[in-house]
Amino acid sequence: MVENKNKGLNSLLSDSDLVVQRKIAAFRGVNLVDIEKLQVGVQQPRSHFDEKSIQELADSIAIHGLIQPITVREIGEGKFEIISGERRFRASKKAGLKEVPAFIRDVNDQRSLEMALIENIQRENLNPIEIALSYQRMVTECQLSQDELGKRVSKSRSAVTNYLRLLNLPTEIQSGLILGVITMGQARPLIPIQDQNLQIDIYQRILENELSAREIEALVKRGNAFEAGANELDLYREDMRIEELTLKGKTLVPVKIQIQDLNKGNVSIKFTNTDELAEILQKLESI
Repeated sequence: MVENKNKGLNSLLSDSDLVVQRKIAAFRGVNLVDIEKLQVGVQQPRSHFDEKSIQELADSIAIHGLIQPITVREIGEGKFEIISGERRFRASKKAGLKEVPAFIRDVNDQRSLEMALIENIQRENLNPIEIALSYQRMVTECQLSQDELGKRVSKSRSAVTNYLRLLNLPTEIQSGLILGVITMGQARPLIPIQDQNLQIDIYQRILENELSAREIEALVKRGNAFEAGANELDLYREDMRIEELTLKGKTLVPVKIQIQDLNKGNVSIKFTNTDELAEILQKLESI
């Protein structure tokens, strides 16, 4: 009987599907576990829990029970370590549950950490720095290459690299990403800049003027041109390019600034009918 069962299982899996095979081998099913026998994982990547959110979940659990099981591994003496689901565990304790449903997995320390990190990454409300730090832990502690990490989290290698590079930014800019006052798209053009003072200067201009990613890229290009010793006319053209992008971003007016000389150039605005022209003029009056 056992042989036939194994044969049936193997028929559902391709020989190359090692990931699925490993998951099935490590899975011991869902069991009700005494809540007092559970302990938080020592390598839990999540350190902050919103108490109001936990209380709201606890109120729901008290009425409906815990619908989604947590994931644990046995650590001996009848005790279990939480791999993922610590927030649900905390809320269940608040709700007064004596037992909780749990997926029990037979995994080692490294695999447990990897699972906890991936579960943490898949949360919807993570900021870019939290994601970057989780990626960094998977690279250093799980000894994964960036290619392997990308496959684990269903991201391209370049996407993983972009997140990791955020950790090279000054603390002030990382704090802005955490607080949500700057987006990853706005922060990314700052990464290649070698001068931290210049990075922070542009960051302050982003906050003051609500610059778009394209405007920031133009600022960075202007700074690079200056560092490379560009002539005065080229620098002036880059300045006007920034002004053009800023004007477009604030008014949505199709304006084009062309510079022929330091004291000569053209400003052109395209329109296709009188109504469109009237709308453009109205936007320009509001500047």
